[in-house]
Amino acid sequence: MPSVLDLRRRIRSVKNTRQITKAMKMVSAAKLRRAQEAALQARPYAQMITAVLESLQRRADIFDHTTGEALHPLLVQREEKNVLVVVVAGDKGFAGAFNSNIVRAASTFVRERESRGQNVDVEPVGRKAKDAFRRLFSQAVYERKTEKYDNDLSEHHEIIRHRAQRVELTGEHELMLARLDFNKVHAMVRDIVARFERAEIDSVYVVFNEFKSVIAQRVVVEKLLPIAKLGAPEITASEEMTTEQKEAAGHAARSAGVSTLEPEETVIEREAKKFGTADVDYIFDQSPARIFKHLMPKYIETQILHAMLESAAAEHAARMTAMDNATSNAGDMIDALSLTMNRARQAAITKELIEIVSGAAAL
Repeated sequence: MPSVLDLRRRIRSVKNTRQITKAMKMVSAAKLRRAQEAALQARPYAQMITAVLESLQRRADIFDHTTGEALHPLLVQREEKNVLVVVVAGDKGFAGAFNSNIVRAASTFVRERESRGQNVDVEPVGRKAKDAFRRLFSQAVYERKTEKYDNDLSEHHEIIRHRAQRVELTGEHELMLARLDFNKVHAMVRDIVARFERAEIDSVYVVFNEFKSVIAQRVVVEKLLPIAKLGAPEITASEEMTTEQKEAAGHAARSAGVSTLEPEETVIEREAKKFGTADVDYIFDQSPARIFKHLMPKYIETQILHAMLESAAAEHAARMTAMDNATSNAGDMIDALSLTMNRARQAAITKELIEIVSGAAAL
């Protein structure tokens, strides 16, 4: 049995740990509020660009009337032979099962597509996703080929990919959720769109944690490309929170002063929805077809940015809940150790009394 001194040291250590976890919980709660505000501020832009595209779709020819084929490359439906999946996870730990749930959902998606005989490109966002998939799959190999012509006065550069395995990593994006930069998102989406347009990939999926409130979130697999219907997310798989997880998240939110209600729809969002469906003949400076073609990549950018913003909020919510559970467990451990220490101290006092009484009786 540990001595009283050892138990006191252990209690002191657990108390220090409880102070750290409590502070981390409050920091995550503050970051969660800012992440929710960022997601809400980006929502009107995403809603408006979707409404504008819906309005343009009614005024522009996006399909060939004779063949029925899509005129925009992001609407072209092809047989899925090469699939790209963007896995949005976190960069740090201490967030419970947040990262493991996303990695598990992405791994299930990859194994399913691999069993169908499809080639899968994995593009992890976040250090945890990168570390998890780097152990499973190898990096894609690209070769830059340069060809000279016109008596070596001009050059033509071409990037050739040498696929060695059915599943490969094609890109790594660390620290994007911690410091979300729209320029980095723009460069990432521009590369994905270019690969889809030149038929290097036939479809694009994103795996992320959809966040509506602290107690209303789920891990989803959403199809981004090709676009089937504007403004209607195509969810192919999802994993809801359990009742225990909702109760734990609700307790952590209430103790930290974070609302568990879903944000209400703003006036700007309601007006944006009316723009796309209003029976009004808008006047455009350019032709509707040209504007539609220019805005389609922007639409994909907003979809991926939306996934990252919601994943960032979900990560802070998961870390807040995990730290609240850790603080509660530390309190229970302190109580148990205090009870054990009191018993050990009482046993030591009783033993000393018995020795004193026995010695006095012997005299």
